[in-house]
Amino acid sequence: MVLGVSYVVIIVAYVLAGAPPNEAEQWLKYLSERTTAWWTILGLSVVTDLLFVPVAISLFLALKNVNRNAMLAGAGLLIAFAFLDLAVTWPNYASLITLGGKYGAATNDAQRTLLVAAADYPSAVLESSLLGVYIILVPAVGILLTGLVMLKGIFSKSTAYLGLVTGILGIVSVAGSPFVSFLSVAVIVTSVLTTVWVLFVGYRLYRLGQQ
Repeated sequence: MVLGVSYVVIIVAYVLAGAPPNEAEQWLKYLSERTTAWWTILGLSVVTDLLFVPVAISLFLALKNVNRNAMLAGAGLLIAFAFLDLAVTWPNYASLITLGGKYGAATNDAQRTLLVAAADYPSAVLESSLLGVYIILVPAVGILLTGLVMLKGIFSKSTAYLGLVTGILGIVSVAGSPFVSFLSVAVIVTSVLTTVWVLFVGYRLYRLGQQ
């Protein structure tokens, strides 16, 4: 439940901060005015990644008697996503946020030029297609597999079907975005659906724990 609520707060903070740009210098200008908001987003995102581990383990324990192999794969992918996100995504965001703060405090063009050069690598990582695979495709497949098992398990059909839709949409948004540009919008929808799915799962796991 904390994971789901944290996602809601992150979405609100992201909307208030506004969508980030693409290029390194634009990143620094953008972050120099939004340092506090993005440190908040980063901190909460690290917490959510860590919370995905016990959630994945709980899902495996709750559904292993339905299909052990599928749940090993599904829970394993969710845990893999958490560690990939912690190892790749947020260190690069942390670098950009730090550089953005320094960019805002820079007193001459020479300092700003050096900071922009330093920001090229983390901004390139965040724009790479591989990052989309790590943070969208991997958890989408994990949620899809878990949703399939839920159809025959102790979770409601609505939670199961929500997991299926979330997983399929996440896969399509990553696989199709190089060919159809508007599919990038599907990434945002996938994030919202993931938040709702996590809340449904959390509530059901809580009820199972009470039993």
